[in-house]
Amino acid sequence: MMALKDILDKYSIFSPFQSIMVCVLSLPLTFVATHNLMQVFTAAIPPFQCRSNITLYHKWLPPDPCTRFVSFSTNDTQSCSEDYGWEYDSSEYTSTIISEWNLVCQWEALKEVAQSVYMAGVLVGAMVYGPFADRFGRRAAVLCCLLQVAAMGTGVSLSPNFTLYCFFRFLTGMGLCGLVINDLCLAIEWVPTKYRSAVSIFQSICVTFGQVVLAGIGYAIRDWRWLQRALSLPYFLFFILAWWVPESFRWLILANRSQQALDNLNRVARINGKKGASSVTLEMLKPEDQNGEPSARNKLTPLDLFRTPTMRKITISLCMSWFSCSFCYYALAMDVQRFGLNIYLVQVVFGCSELSLRVLSMGTVTYIGRRFSVCFYLILSGILILSGLAIPADMTILQISATMLAKGSLGSAIICSYLYTAELYPTVLRQTGVGFTNMMMRLGAVVSPIVMMTKIYFDFLPFIMFGVVPIICAVPIMFLPETLNSPLLDTIEEVEKGYWKGTPDMKSTKTQEAQNVQGTRL
Repeated sequence: MMALKDILDKYSIFSPFQSIMVCVLSLPLTFVATHNLMQVFTAAIPPFQCRSNITLYHKWLPPDPCTRFVSFSTNDTQSCSEDYGWEYDSSEYTSTIISEWNLVCQWEALKEVAQSVYMAGVLVGAMVYGPFADRFGRRAAVLCCLLQVAAMGTGVSLSPNFTLYCFFRFLTGMGLCGLVINDLCLAIEWVPTKYRSAVSIFQSICVTFGQVVLAGIGYAIRDWRWLQRALSLPYFLFFILAWWVPESFRWLILANRSQQALDNLNRVARINGKKGASSVTLEMLKPEDQNGEPSARNKLTPLDLFRTPTMRKITISLCMSWFSCSFCYYALAMDVQRFGLNIYLVQVVFGCSELSLRVLSMGTVTYIGRRFSVCFYLILSGILILSGLAIPADMTILQISATMLAKGSLGSAIICSYLYTAELYPTVLRQTGVGFTNMMMRLGAVVSPIVMMTKIYFDFLPFIMFGVVPIICAVPIMFLPETLNSPLLDTIEEVEKGYWKGTPDMKSTKTQEAQNVQGTRL
């Protein structure tokens, strides 16, 4: 019998099929960040003043745009209301959701509510499209998500009111999250083992590059409805292109659809010019779980992430780490307008700096260690955010530099956490663990805009929380095991015994298993 994991390694290299597939699946990822951060532009607050006869024709305007003069003689003011409305400066933004629906003054918090609703959709997408892909396939999930983003994103641009805007943004967030988790999975499952790291890094860079794409398109299109359409309609094209990508043969085999899996493998072999792959038979596609003992994976549930001491410590520590990464990252990413500079230029600078820092993180995680990298980038980001509070307001460049490095450090922590999480969990619970901790990441993105609302009371309060949280959440990570150059563990028992370092018993067990597998193949 041929081990399921060896089929691509034995019969395929990174050739035409893999190259085209990775490009097709990476294209929609370049637009993911544009939707995550779109409100930087669509919800930008233009200069405004209360619209009233006394305000418009008075020689001097009230210093507070949320007030209006009551009389000419006394210069008394009162709060502006919807009865009067507001006048907006359209020189930089033709239209935003702020100017269209008057989300200013006492309604300013609705801007953060809209972003939280979107992130809630992302959270729900992680819960819905994970099980969906396990039941109906990765390709089916990717196609559904692409179509959902295209349709719901276009629906956002047609929203007649703020309520429907939030509803369509919620559904768009669902589709984007499902796209990311299944797009990456489908690509990795079709790539030979030695190329998986490179593909993962490439797709991560594509996601980050979306920030630069957003700045360019946002600069060209200043109307929020047309900007929304420009970033949503391409997903119809991505949906058509994705039909070319076949379903994961691994999922097909585990779903007892071996004939279709064989057909897909032969199709890939023809594209790659590997005639030797035609020797693969249905018997060779038999999953390893069926060769001997029944798989223990079916007996486990998410509750097993907490049943034993070491698993519980790993899960709680990683949940804190993932939460803090997203909690702080989106707070910094969505607040670029506070610098008072050209937000298009700031967005480009932020995107480019994050790209370089993510490449740097691959060096630290590869040569220094996973645990060190996650802790280092979390603590560094916290220190940089807190240091920003001590920088004078007139030193804008220094403030931007600190924020840029903090955001880049959080992005690096996210990249390192993906790898560290997958290596800490055993095979029988790896996908469950990664999915559960990823949900905590989405929760952090939901809470972040809500915390940002506290600046209404004190400007510095949210940034104290954003600075302290990653430092606190980095502490438990220090007590987790290092997984650099360590074997992947398969069972909860191996995790509890701490086999990451490869004890003599563990090594002999792994060696014997390898010999048994080799003997079976021969």
